[in-house]
Amino acid sequence: MATSFDPTKAQDTLTVDGKEYTYYRLAALAEQGVGNVAALPYSLRIVLESLLRNAGDGFTTADDVAAVAAWTPQTAGEREIQFKPGRVVLQDFTGVPAVVDLAAMRNAMEQLGGDPAKINPLVPADLVIDHSVQVDAFGTNEALQFNMDIEFERNMERYEFLRWGQQAFDRFQVVPPATGIIHQVNLEYLASGVLTKEVKGQHVAYPDSLVGTDSHTTMINGLGVLGWGVGGIEAEAVLLGQPLAMLTPEVVGVRLIGQIRAGATATDLVLFVTEMLRKQGVVGKFVEFFGAGLSNLSLADRATIANMAPEYGATCGFFPVDEETLRYLRGTGRSDEVVNLVAAYYKAQGMFRTDASPDPQFNLELTLDLATVEPSLAGPRRPQDRVSLRGMKRSFWNSLKTTFNRTITAESEASTTERRYMRWMGEGGSFGSDVEEEAAPAVTRQNLYRGYQVPITMDGTPHILTHGSVVIAAITSCTNTSNPSVMVGAGLLAKKAVERGLTVAPHVKTSLAPGSRVVTEYLKAANLLEYLEALKFNVVGYGCTTCIGNSGPVPDEVATAVKDNDLVVSAVLSGNRNFEGRINPVVRANYLASPPLVVAYALAGTVDIDLRHEPLGNDKDGKPVYLSDIWPSETEVQSTLLEALSADLFRTQYANIFTGNPAWNAIPVAGGKLYNWNNASTYIQNPPYFTDMTMALPPQRTIEGTRILALFGDSITTDHISPAGNIAKDSPAGQYLIAQGVASEDFNSYGARRGNHEVMMRGTFANIRLRNQMVEREGGYTTYLPTGEVQPIYDAAMRYAEDKTPLVVFAGKEYGTGSSRDWAAKGTYLLGVRAVIAESFERIHRSNLVGMGVLPLEFTNGDSWTTLGLRGDESIAIAGLEGLQPRSLLVVTATAADGTTKTFTARARIDSQGELNYYRNGGILHYVLRMLARHDDAVVA
Repeated sequence: MATSFDPTKAQDTLTVDGKEYTYYRLAALAEQGVGNVAALPYSLRIVLESLLRNAGDGFTTADDVAAVAAWTPQTAGEREIQFKPGRVVLQDFTGVPAVVDLAAMRNAMEQLGGDPAKINPLVPADLVIDHSVQVDAFGTNEALQFNMDIEFERNMERYEFLRWGQQAFDRFQVVPPATGIIHQVNLEYLASGVLTKEVKGQHVAYPDSLVGTDSHTTMINGLGVLGWGVGGIEAEAVLLGQPLAMLTPEVVGVRLIGQIRAGATATDLVLFVTEMLRKQGVVGKFVEFFGAGLSNLSLADRATIANMAPEYGATCGFFPVDEETLRYLRGTGRSDEVVNLVAAYYKAQGMFRTDASPDPQFNLELTLDLATVEPSLAGPRRPQDRVSLRGMKRSFWNSLKTTFNRTITAESEASTTERRYMRWMGEGGSFGSDVEEEAAPAVTRQNLYRGYQVPITMDGTPHILTHGSVVIAAITSCTNTSNPSVMVGAGLLAKKAVERGLTVAPHVKTSLAPGSRVVTEYLKAANLLEYLEALKFNVVGYGCTTCIGNSGPVPDEVATAVKDNDLVVSAVLSGNRNFEGRINPVVRANYLASPPLVVAYALAGTVDIDLRHEPLGNDKDGKPVYLSDIWPSETEVQSTLLEALSADLFRTQYANIFTGNPAWNAIPVAGGKLYNWNNASTYIQNPPYFTDMTMALPPQRTIEGTRILALFGDSITTDHISPAGNIAKDSPAGQYLIAQGVASEDFNSYGARRGNHEVMMRGTFANIRLRNQMVEREGGYTTYLPTGEVQPIYDAAMRYAEDKTPLVVFAGKEYGTGSSRDWAAKGTYLLGVRAVIAESFERIHRSNLVGMGVLPLEFTNGDSWTTLGLRGDESIAIAGLEGLQPRSLLVVTATAADGTTKTFTARARIDSQGELNYYRNGGILHYVLRMLARHDDAVVA
């Protein structure tokens, strides 16, 4: 492999609209005999350009550049590289603790004798406040203002802190509340396709790339911008000049062919992709889409697919820049200067895709025929569990029996027809064909739910709740509200439903939370918003709302009926996450669906319905109205978009994005480079990460005398580890807030209080649906040893801390799946957990654990805590840390109370030398602090 090349010889000049730019030409590598860039996946070419441009910076060498230039599927994963993203995006739930950490690092830097001002972003960072709004008011035109007012009231301490950060840190901007969702704002406005900066008097141009503190940062890959989610601690390191240490990735290529058929939407497509790739297994890999079918997808469709990369487990789902990219940039109001630079740059670099472009090399190629996509949902509690619309009724029944352990067999006196129906369901009958439908007995859910019909009265009218009743119907989340076709589709369906006289029952909590104000404007321009409002889909806010658990309370009558009768009621939302306990504590069955289907299920009032053959309701004349009667055609959708959507809408709405909120502008700003911590605050506190920190590294030695804090099964999500929703009054976090004088109605949410470690460490492992196999009850409980007392995990952890007893957590497969919550790792660390031993980890959480100095270990040889017969009362020792290297095998010994031992090996999931440096320092922030305090300029190169 040739490595003796001069990176400076790759510099060239690109002239666009009369302006000269310096860029690093990838073709120069081949000209110097290095690699075969033309065969690389497009996503890797962006990584390669970053390495080439930064070669010689103290992190990247000529050998690193050559290794990536010569990448082949066989060499993937063999070399560690240091990737420098061009910028960082943060949302407020994860961004507030990131800014808290930066503020704390300034204090720590001063204590170490360094300059606090060195703790300052070195790359541009944008924080979008989008996670704080809750759906308290709904169903009225006053809901938006009411929810915004109460949002400011609840979060004023956090917002004052962010206003301080905005003036204290350079290259740091805050997008105020009620503007939009971070990923949609990034897609529609913040992303430019090509970044530029002045270096020694030259305007250097390079591909837009980023990391973000939200797992759905991946949405931007639909625009050809490489980006993915990282934990807040990793994002902070990038802000402080640290590259991301990574192994050269495996890249899975997905060839798209054909075209989506009428009736199917981008939402349906992404549910197909999620199901397919989750089954294939792409965790930690790049996924890149290619093939002629790309030209049949709008950029909004691509962004929908890219958004849900965390749901299919990939680092990113990448779409190369092509003509559709340029069309989208123009259509969203980007300037000619921006669009022309993107076109010229990517063509000059050989990174502009056409249908005639040769296919890159991939580690694995898969094919998806777009014509096979059909209307679908996903649920009842995982986004990869796709359910076809035609099979939805049967799927819900099966979930009642299996997932939720409900008895739904008809009573003994049931009619012959009912028993035939039950037998038919049990034999796997489905509504997949007209023949099957004719063979299926016609029986209503009321027959089969005898004993589960709960009468309630709302708005003075009697209603019935039963299993499957829809109590939340939410058009929400950047996944779909960024896509005008499905939003207009929902509006058109609402229009047709209203014209037929259909209504939504009062037990359904409806909401419309657009990802940007542009959505509201084009729905108004199309005269569709009024019809959504007629069905009580009024705008409730511009933020993530229901998708992240900020659904707000359901009506008291509904909550009481569900709890008292143990009903399995449903939410239908156009989001990307439906994990158990996430959406609302009252709701167990949560389904992801396209916005039009959200409206349809709101009208039906239940998910226990076959929308192909059962009516949504009756019209003004008493005639049944079926979904097919009101489903808009593709022609209707496209003609409406043509009339209502324009670049001027985007230019107008984003013209004053940073200064357009009067309530935000009125918040007083406290000056100073050091934050004046308020010990009485229940939102913002100085975290204890750097207490008694010295320049000396902590010793690495065998971890022994360790107790087991929890034994978990598979698919423990970051929602389970670090909840984002409501704070229960009787939980350790709730009791702490009460002790601080906070009334229960002012608790807000875990997500809003992420700037206070006292709340968050008490909330760690506190999810109401978490199941620790050491105890028989559901929720965040464990057994404290040696006494055997069952108590909240936080309380037990604090008793272990008093005893100076280190802790370990055991888990099954896919530990840490879900959102990139840094608090899932921070809380674990603050509870005293030294290691997590699991069968497998999700990418972001694994790296977050390393970043907090917690050792992730992976079982080997097919072992698990269940096959080893661990019960939770053993003492654990982990040997071999003195010589720890990336992916070392360590020996773990479990000693039972009677002295018997079980020994097994586990692989340290510290995957790179960079991660090892972080772990040896006690975490990534400690590493950066020590480097900066030593005045090592390489760390900020």
